[in-house]
Amino acid sequence: MIWLGVMLAAATAAAGDNALAASVENRVRAATEPLLAAPPASPSAVDFHDQVRPGTWTEVWPGADGKSETRTVNGEIWTAAIQAALDRHKSVFLPAREQPYYLDAPIVLSSGCRLLADAKAEIRLKPGTNTCMVRNAHVAGFQDRPVPAELQPDTDIFIQGGVWTTLATTPRESNGNRRGRADSKDSIPGCHGVILLQNVQRVVVRDLTIRASRSFGVHIGTASEFLVENLTFEEHRRDGVHCDGPASFGIIRGIRGKTGDDPVSLLAWDWRNYSASFGPIHHLLVQDVSGAPLAAQSTDAIRLLPGVKRFADGATLDCPITDCVLRNLTDIREFKLYDQPNLELGRDNDFSAAVGALRNIHFQRLTFNRPGSIQIHAETDGLTVRDVSLAFPVASDYRLVFIGPQSVTYKHKPDNPSTWTEIFSPDRDCTVRHLRIENVRALQDGKQVPVVDPYAMVKTVEQKLNPDYPRTTPRGGTGKGIWER
Repeated sequence: MIWLGVMLAAATAAAGDNALAASVENRVRAATEPLLAAPPASPSAVDFHDQVRPGTWTEVWPGADGKSETRTVNGEIWTAAIQAALDRHKSVFLPAREQPYYLDAPIVLSSGCRLLADAKAEIRLKPGTNTCMVRNAHVAGFQDRPVPAELQPDTDIFIQGGVWTTLATTPRESNGNRRGRADSKDSIPGCHGVILLQNVQRVVVRDLTIRASRSFGVHIGTASEFLVENLTFEEHRRDGVHCDGPASFGIIRGIRGKTGDDPVSLLAWDWRNYSASFGPIHHLLVQDVSGAPLAAQSTDAIRLLPGVKRFADGATLDCPITDCVLRNLTDIREFKLYDQPNLELGRDNDFSAAVGALRNIHFQRLTFNRPGSIQIHAETDGLTVRDVSLAFPVASDYRLVFIGPQSVTYKHKPDNPSTWTEIFSPDRDCTVRHLRIENVRALQDGKQVPVVDPYAMVKTVEQKLNPDYPRTTPRGGTGKGIWER
C-alpha cells in the first residue's frame, strides 16, 4: 500500500508538470501560429543590390599553422539594402550566395517584420562595428527602475535561417566586435546580443546557426509569448540564449552545439553590464538542449538566476523565477541555481540585495553521459527532478543535488592575494522546501538500474571560514544550506 501511494503521488506530480508545460505551449502556439503560417513570398535582398556598398578592410583569422594572420577583404556591405526591403515590404529574404552578406550596423525590425535567410546564407558583422546584428525597433532599457506596465512592445517579429557571425574567429580574437550593443552609441546599456530582442511580444527566432560570435546568441528580455527554437552554435564564445526578466510565456528549445558559456540562461536578476532590464520570469518551457560532444571543451551549463534588484535610489524589486519546466536535457554539466555577484564590475558594486526565490521549478528527463549536478543556492519552494539517467559509472560519493552556498576564489593576479575575490556568496543561507526527486537510474554492470534512494544523492552544504586563507583557498564562509524535508 505504501508503494502504491508513492506511485500515485509521483503520477499526480508528473501530471502537474505536464499540465504546466502544456499551458505554456498552448499560449505560445496561439500567439505565434500566425507568424508560423506560410506567408507570401518575401522580396529578395538581391532586388535592392543598388544600395549595396563595396568596401575594403582587414580581418584576423587563424592561418594554416594555427597562428593568427591578417587578411585583406574586398566585401559588400548589405545593411542599407536589407533595411530598404524591410522598410518597403516589412519582409526580406537573403538567398544563399558564394560571398557573405556584411553588416555595418544592426538590421532594425519594426512590428510585423519578417527577416528570412537561406540556411546557407552567411551574414557577417563587419570588423569594428561592435553592435548587435539584428534588433527590434524599440529596444527599451530600465536599469534604473522597474519596467513600466504601460510600455508598448514591438510585436509579431519573425527571424529565420542564416549563418550569423560577429567574426570572433579565435577564442581571443573579436575583430573589433566585442559587444552586442543596440547601436554604435550604446544608447541602451546592458545589451549584448547577436540577435537582440528587448521589449517584444509575439516573436519567433528559429533555424539559425550562430558561429564564432562574442555576444549572446539571442539576448531577449522584457518579453512575452516568444519562441526561440532550433539554434546551432559553432565555436560560439558566450551564452547561447540569454533571457532577462521580466519574461513570461516563452519556449526555448532545440539548442545544440558548442557555446563558450551557458547554452541557456534565465536571469530575472542579472549583472547590469549584461542586462537592460530586471524582473520576474515565469511560465517558460526549456526543452531539447544538448551539450557539446564529450571530447569538446565547453561549459554546458544552464543557469537560473533569481534575485532582488536594488536600484540607485534604494528601491528594490523582487525578481523570482517561477512556474518553469526544463526537460529533455542532455549532457549539461551543471545547473546553476545559485547567487552570484558581479565579478566583472566588482561584487560590492553590483549584487542581489538578497538570495533570490525559485518556486515551482520542474526538471524532467535529464541524461548525464558524464557527471553533472544541480547546484541550489536560492530560497526554493517546490523543485522537482524527475526521470534522470546517469549513464556513467557512479562513484559512491557522487551527489546529484547540492543545497547551499559555494566558495571559489578568483585570482585576478595569482601572485597578489590582495587582488583575489570571492566569486559566489558563501556567507548567505538558503532554504529548500518541497524538493522532489523521482525515477533516477544509474549505470550498473552495463545496465541502467533504479536508484533505491535518490534522496541520498542530495548534499547540504555548510561553509566554514578557512583559517589558512590566503595560503590555501577558497576563503570559505559562514552560510549554509537548509533542507526542509
